[in-house]
Amino acid sequence: MLEKKGTPMEENQKSDQPEANETQEVTAELPPPEKARLLKRTALWFLAVILAASAMIYQRATGPTYPMKVPVTGNIVAKLIRTHESTGDATVEVPIPAPDAKTATATLYFKRFRTNDEFTPIPMKVETTESRTQLEGDLPKQPAAGKLEYYIEAEIAGQSMRLPENKNENVIIRFKDPVPDGVLIPHITLMILSILLGMRSGLAALFAPYNMRQLAWATLCGMTVGGMILGPMVQKYAFGEYWTGFPLGGDWTDNKMLFMFLAWVFGCSVIGLNPKKKNTTIGRFAVLIATIVMTVCYLIPHSMGGSELDYSQVDKGVDPSKAIETGRK
Repeated sequence: MLEKKGTPMEENQKSDQPEANETQEVTAELPPPEKARLLKRTALWFLAVILAASAMIYQRATGPTYPMKVPVTGNIVAKLIRTHESTGDATVEVPIPAPDAKTATATLYFKRFRTNDEFTPIPMKVETTESRTQLEGDLPKQPAAGKLEYYIEAEIAGQSMRLPENKNENVIIRFKDPVPDGVLIPHITLMILSILLGMRSGLAALFAPYNMRQLAWATLCGMTVGGMILGPMVQKYAFGEYWTGFPLGGDWTDNKMLFMFLAWVFGCSVIGLNPKKKNTTIGRFAVLIATIVMTVCYLIPHSMGGSELDYSQVDKGVDPSKAIETGRK
């Protein structure tokens, strides 16, 4: 039997209608209505800010350069410094109650880190201004990457104390050469933007993929300039070498940067640059993996395993700039 054909008008109407699968595919690529999209986008940006800020604060607060907070007396807490520029002595400050200014005494003990040196005592002086009263003692400046360990024995408010309290614990301070603001500020700014955009890209991969590609590429661009270009410049100014991570050294900060950068290179290579290309499940997964790698890297304390001056080589006559090692815990 011959198949019954429709009229020319019916045939034209059928040809103008897309197949069911084609309709579903087109719909999947379209963003939601403007109002719903705005609400979702606002919520995701808010969540991204929270995640990025939490990761950055955690990394800094757990890093070895963040001041060590130790209780002194009452609600007074001392912030014992753990990083300083090599251009001058590092002043250690211990706040005390104003009424105890005349009776408080303290001694600062220090020695070079990882050496058999004896601890050198330095009497601390009471300094009083309109806004504060504190004990102060100066640690002698060291070459870039040089480290000192120190502790304080004091008598404040009639109580004898050691700071830090644990006798087996000392404060470690590392010295670094100054970094110009013209390099440091753009580096920090771009790294902040990179982690914010990275978190937002991961959330887009999970919940709103229609703008995921732009976010992921923006993350990679920020990380390339801020981390892979300005980062080595900061390292050069501070410690004399552009790169001390793999394969040249064991600097954890450089290695973390390398892992994050490669993860985003992989993610962006999977999703491509074509704005008309569909965000496939594989592409979304690749971007999500890059975000997870970034998050894990930011959970590792900053400046771990960084540049450290080997005093044993310095004592043998080696120039301090040539006696810097990395990867030591």
